[in-house]
Order: sequence, then structure tokens, then C-alpha cells
Amino acid sequence: MRGKHIIVAVSAGIAAYKAIEVVSRLRKKGAEVKVVMTQNATHIASPLTFGEISGHPVALDMFEQVHQWDVEHIALATWADAYVVVPATANVIGKIYAGIADDMLTTTIMATTAPKYLCPAMNTEMYNNPITQRNLEGLRSLGYHIMDPAEGWLACGITGVGRLPEPEAIVDWLEAKMCSTNELEGTTILVTAGGTQESIDPVRYIGNRSSGKMGYAIAEQAA
Repeated sequence: MRGKHIIVAVSAGIAAYKAIEVVSRLRKKGAEVKVVMTQNATHIASPLTFGEISGHPVALDMFEQVHQWDVEHIALATWADAYVVVPATANVIGKIYAGIADDMLTTTIMATTAPKYLCPAMNTEMYNNPITQRNLEGLRSLGYHIMDPAEGWLACGITGVGRLPEPEAIVDWLEAKMCSTNELEGTTILVTAGGTQESIDPVRYIGNRSSGKMGYAIAEQAA
């Protein structure tokens, strides 16, 4: 991650506060991070906090300084090595797939050619809605990388899928995606994991107590 330029785009999900730690963890890994927020996201998390954590002013209002707007949204788009939306709400996912560019987040993601990563977070029924699933599948077909949401307690008071994964898991996922190579793309890999036993005779065997953790990690990276 060291030396990479990453835009973290924050939309108005209740989990927006988790993006603060995502920015912090990315910087600790050596990435340079700039933050883009929607106006509604500022009601959940403060742009001041993101500015302090990232070390850069937050890009928020396209028309705050009109004479700089054309420069800013294109400059951000070309600066980025990666564009990460966290959390990605059903609303912003739908706008991106529909090609709507009406704020700083949707404008910059439309303009950038950098790899794009979405971390969906929303109510379970919204996530399972066929429209949301169609939008996610459509974005996958366009090359977007989409992290599966976690299951757990949601702000709406129910337990189910749609929870934003913890910042550590998000950063690990991003690092695995960004730092991987395509050398083995299309290759079928068989990974064995766990303890083994080799019989010597009907009574005795040679074995080991391997936990399988290494094999699981290799399989996860290869997936």
C-alpha cells in the first residue's frame, strides 16, 4: 500500500464513522489518502475529522469555489490509484450504475480510470432487494470490486446481512486486491489444509496437528 494514492469516498450510511478508521489504517500502511464526501454524509461524520486524519481538505461541494471545480474533480480522478466507496449505500450504488454524476462523489468516480472498490452497507431488505442486487451485479460486470457485507446487528434494530465490515477487514481486503498480481489468472489451484495421517500398518500412523490456517490463507488469496 505504500506510496499508493487512494480516494476514500464516504456516502451517507450510518456506518460512515467507520470510514475514519479506514482512512487512518490506510495512512499507517503508507498510502496517501484524500477523502470525498456527499453532503448528507456530513450529518453523520465530520469533514473536519476526515481532513485531520487524511492530512488533506475534504472534497465536498462542487460549487463552493466554482472557478476551481473543473480542476478539482478531474484532478482528484487522475490523482487516484484506487477509488474506494465506504460505506456504499443503496442510493449511491444505484446512481453509480445509472451513470448519474450530480455530486463530488459520483462525478469523480465517473471521471477516474483507477480501479474502483465498493463496500456496501444498508438494511438487510434493501441489500436483498432485486434492484440493489441487479445494480451490484451490473457494476461487477463493469470491473468494480465489491466487498460482501457482514452479518450482524444493524442500526435499524434487526440482525442480518448488510452490516459494514470492520475497518481492519476492509483494509485487509483492499490490500489483498490492490497488491495482487494477475500472473495466475485463469489457473485452477487445489489447496489442501489441516492435519494429515499416513498409515504405517493397521494400528500405527504418522501424523501432524496442523491447524490448516496457512492453507486457508493461501486459498483465500487465490480466490
